Amino acid sequence: MRVLAEHDVRYVLIGAVAARLAGYPLATYDTDLTPERSPENLTRLAAALRALDARVYTVSVPEGLPFDCSPQALARAEVWNLVTTVGRVDVLFSPAGSGGYADLAQSAETFDVNDVPVSAASLPSLIKMKEAAGRPKDLQAVAIIKAMLERDERRR
Repeated sequence: MRVLAEHDVRYVLIGAVAARLAGYPLATYDTDLTPERSPENLTRLAAALRALDARVYTVSVPEGLPFDCSPQALARAEVWNLVTTVGRVDVLFSPAGSGGYADLAQSAETFDVNDVPVSAASLPSLIKMKEAAGRPKDLQAVAIIKAMLERDERRR
């Protein structure tokens, strides 16, 4: 997140890391983000990913495969599963259950992470994305988030 901030990349953090920032105990092994798609932002994102030595992640080659980390290459796919010097990073331009960056940014919350402002998807947005993805682990996360939201509401 620090490298993304240093490169002025506009993005919204999604997935379990975003939920963890809001205090929800979801485990994860990667960081998911939805960047803004303008050519200027893709140029900044490409520079940040190069600084992180991003490579395409595959199960058979977990250390990753080299790729043309250019704005043009990034624009050619909806999802990039990457491995970097700081761990796994998944870039999703149009996550299921969302309208992409513009949609998510409207209700995103900002968190301070080691003096770096991080824009993270709201819990209702995370619920919509996880429900739309429909994987068992996502539906399990939805149940946890909803239960904790209900508990928080009862405390008020």
